[in-house]
Amino acid sequence: MKEESFYTVQFGLLSLSSFLFFLSFNMMIPELPAFLSNLGGADYKGLIISLFTLTAGASRPFSGKLADTVGRIPVMIFGVAVCVVCSLVYPILSTIWAFFLLRLVHGFSTGFTPTGTAAYLADIIPASRRGEAIGLHSLTGSVGNALAPVIGSAIAQAYGLNAMFYASSFLAFIAVLIFYQMKETLTTKEQFQIKLLKIEANEVVEPKVFPVAIAMILIEIAYGAVLTLAPDKSQDLGIANKGLYFAVMTSTSLLARFLAGKASDRYGRLGILKFSAFIILLAMIWTAWADHSISFLLAGGLYGLGLGMGMPTLFAWTIDLCDKEKIGKAVATTYIALEIGIGLGALLSGWLANISYGFVLPFAFSGIASGAAWGFLILYEKKKAK
Repeated sequence: MKEESFYTVQFGLLSLSSFLFFLSFNMMIPELPAFLSNLGGADYKGLIISLFTLTAGASRPFSGKLADTVGRIPVMIFGVAVCVVCSLVYPILSTIWAFFLLRLVHGFSTGFTPTGTAAYLADIIPASRRGEAIGLHSLTGSVGNALAPVIGSAIAQAYGLNAMFYASSFLAFIAVLIFYQMKETLTTKEQFQIKLLKIEANEVVEPKVFPVAIAMILIEIAYGAVLTLAPDKSQDLGIANKGLYFAVMTSTSLLARFLAGKASDRYGRLGILKFSAFIILLAMIWTAWADHSISFLLAGGLYGLGLGMGMPTLFAWTIDLCDKEKIGKAVATTYIALEIGIGLGALLSGWLANISYGFVLPFAFSGIASGAAWGFLILYEKKKAK
């Protein structure tokens, strides 16, 4: 029996828009610590990521509900439009508190666009190839992630930070135009009304995907630490382009995302996830004690492999566990967990780096969190087998 194909124009447009979206908001990540330091906020670098993830996580119940009622495309457009506007505002900031407020607003971008994207994907791909399709689609985001830090830092070094922010806004604007060319997949839609923003307690999270959420939180603590401290450790080790670590990390995740997604369709989600969590544990321990630029970059490559295996598999598992009419809500729940993990990782790693005056403790802690995810998945699998 011939497998149903998911290679369609809509899949291609969605992948291209995701590439531009991730390229837009990730290209500034390596330069934001220095930008904040110039404003006098060097001691608050952990808030760069945690404030962003705070509003991203808080907005997930709204984006999930709207994706299931108003439509997938309006939710995606709103998130990218936030990137367009916020990137234009960074150059005019002059105070630490204005920066923090803008980071809060900017968080709505990832609170909305990825939620709508994942729900849209679930609509257009066959269940038998879910992991493969999510893995392949995530490659485009990964390419954006890989190129973004290097491009962002290169633009900042050559033309200044303002040019980098304007480039970020332009890329997001192109993504908005692409979304306008796509066909809505939600069959039963409602007109947007203010009352849809009222969230009942039972609309915040989807209980059926709690196992995914627990694993996601523990695994993403490491990512929060990497986003917060990798630029500083790169500088400490003499790496001129602070985006190079992210480029290596994301590049190694490309093949892992595609192969792991396909493997999880065939062999099951839990086996891939256990291996992913263990690889991240090893990578964080290596990163903690890496004392040379090459060693540090190799550790980043190993981390990229673990992350690349885990992320598409976690989202495929999310869709496996939820009801079709609650896809937006379920995806939003998993993203809430992602933001909690990243936010905790950013806050704790920044605090641990400050009290220990180094990088060993925060990265080692992140490795322990991934080890906890590995243990949880083993216990869950045993319980499920009974």
